Amino acid sequence: MQTILHNCCGLDVHKDSIVACILKTSDFSCDSNNEENTKSEIRVFETFPNSLKELKSWLESEDCHHVAMESTGVYWFPVYEVLESAFDGNIELLVVNARHMHNVPGKKSDIKDAEWIAILLRGGLLAASFIPPVEVRELRQLARYRKNIVEDIGTQKNRIEKTLQMAGIKLSTFLTDVFGVSGRNLISVLIKKGYISQADVEIETKRISREKKDAIKRVINNKLTTHQREFLKMQLTFLDEMLSHLETIENSIAELSAQFQDDIDRLDTIPGIATTAATAIIAEIGTDMSKFPTAERFCSWAGVTPGSSMSAGKKKALASHKVTHTSKA
Repeated sequence: MQTILHNCCGLDVHKDSIVACILKTSDFSCDSNNEENTKSEIRVFETFPNSLKELKSWLESEDCHHVAMESTGVYWFPVYEVLESAFDGNIELLVVNARHMHNVPGKKSDIKDAEWIAILLRGGLLAASFIPPVEVRELRQLARYRKNIVEDIGTQKNRIEKTLQMAGIKLSTFLTDVFGVSGRNLISVLIKKGYISQADVEIETKRISREKKDAIKRVINNKLTTHQREFLKMQLTFLDEMLSHLETIENSIAELSAQFQDDIDRLDTIPGIATTAATAIIAEIGTDMSKFPTAERFCSWAGVTPGSSMSAGKKKALASHKVTHTSKA
């Protein structure tokens, strides 16, 4: 294997430990691959903050500017955040997809894995995953969290609708949005009184037709038990807490995304993309498109282009032909 880097480090990252292997070539030349000229040093570090700082200090003392690690779950995040400031940011830090660095079959150990990563890095055979700058990563974390909370809110609304249906309250038959102003007013009446009177329909429903009001009066005649009222109250209280939490998240997103407002405004001019979607796009890809050499590479990273595998003029029916999903929790 041709030696490209004369001083590099491979990290095998785990939940509680990191195995680091530095490979140094003492007599470096492009046409020399003599293993006798290469020295390796193995160290094991814990994943606690002080230990990560020790790892950073060790790399700096060894003048090692090239480091690679697997993208193992979420365990690589704190390692990356500590090491990216090494040498005042003058470090090439690669996070690599584990599928791109399979070792040859044989005995496996953490030390061998770290050595193999270092060997691949030394030969220039590793392609770095796209890691945006810290301000984009922070926005990405909030944007993805917002998506999760929105999904949780939808799930909670379905639970409340299920409770109403089980009690024989068919509000969704007549109301487009059970959780709009009219729906919430009627649910509040149910929780307070256990039933909805015709007078309640007239008072609490807003901006709906007379026909719908009359229809609601005809069918909303069931009465909730004490248990049903208390259960519905618990569900609605939890929904309100999640809605309040969502508002807090959106305020934080607005504060963080202010620095990208010009880019968000430009994306907002695209038909079908509003402010929320534009912010999510910036949170995923950032604003520096030089990280992607071509538009094709960007589409491949985003998972919107299928793979291609051809042999003897025939395309193979492999899973890689499918469009992948890049979203991560």
